[in-house]
Amino acid sequence: MKILVTGTAGFIGFHLARRLLERDDEVVGIDNINDYYTIDMKFARLAETGIARNEIAYGKIVQSTKYPRYRFVKCDLTDKTLLPRLFETEKFDYVVNLAAQAGVRYSIENPFAYIDSNLVGFANILECCRHNSIKHLVYASSSSVYGGNAKVPFSEDDKVDNPVSLYAATKKANELMASSYSKLYGIPATGLRFFTVYGPWGRPDMAPILFATAIIEEKPIKVFNNGEMMRDFTYIDDIIDGVVGTMDKIPEINMDGRKHVIYNIGSSDPIKLMDFIDTLATAIGKEAKMIMLPMQPGDVYRTYADTTKLERDICYKPLTPLKQGIQAFIKWYKTFQKS
Repeated sequence: MKILVTGTAGFIGFHLARRLLERDDEVVGIDNINDYYTIDMKFARLAETGIARNEIAYGKIVQSTKYPRYRFVKCDLTDKTLLPRLFETEKFDYVVNLAAQAGVRYSIENPFAYIDSNLVGFANILECCRHNSIKHLVYASSSSVYGGNAKVPFSEDDKVDNPVSLYAATKKANELMASSYSKLYGIPATGLRFFTVYGPWGRPDMAPILFATAIIEEKPIKVFNNGEMMRDFTYIDDIIDGVVGTMDKIPEINMDGRKHVIYNIGSSDPIKLMDFIDTLATAIGKEAKMIMLPMQPGDVYRTYADTTKLERDICYKPLTPLKQGIQAFIKWYKTFQKS
């Protein structure tokens, strides 16, 4: 199969591209390599897949030196010339859209970054799929769509009409946009509501790296809501198992005439934030110093995935316990720091 993966300089996109290449799919990756967080991490991920930093230029197709079936193009999702041209010339079978402007708190400060990437960019993806007979579109949604829902675990059947951040609102909008395109044009589409993902090559703006760095450097960690928070932490390998499994399962037409389905993808085992910090500190071998702070705007107290639907449809089952995942993450992080 020939697969377009957007966001391959990002955390999940990088891991997905490697998994697909290891099973001998042909992959074209795109990313705009924006500076939401340090671009050095993004270039390092690309280098790990054989894409040299000095070869990258906007619109240029770069051949991987590590994977013969992998090529990369620096491209923005909002580009209404380059993106359609790629679809027309490459003739993709499947599309996995993981590129987006991420971050809940950042959406409060920079709303138009989310409008452009998550709405305009996604509309461009949908139009390209519409005009190029794509067999299956898989796209990233988020657990943030559940907002402040009190009922747990979060089910795909729950109402998600009350987002507490613009980021969450754009992800809910993506689900509605994909559903409408599936109804109008018969595009098979699967949305994945990701819960908290961690592991090697993770985002430096997320808690695992921020906390690990602070513990190693013996600096205090900012702990919001005084540590009274729970997250459905899921190791990256388990997440990729779910993404590949759903990608390979094209949705059947439903009673409403749509080939569109939504899945939660998480561990279904929420962890107290303080327990996560303690596990990190133990793996590092240093004590964690903490500054307790109130809840931040846009945050939610707890995330908890009901993965019954994913278990039923693709036999999904996360296999990585927190302690094992943290140890693998810290081993990578210490090596990465030295490089």
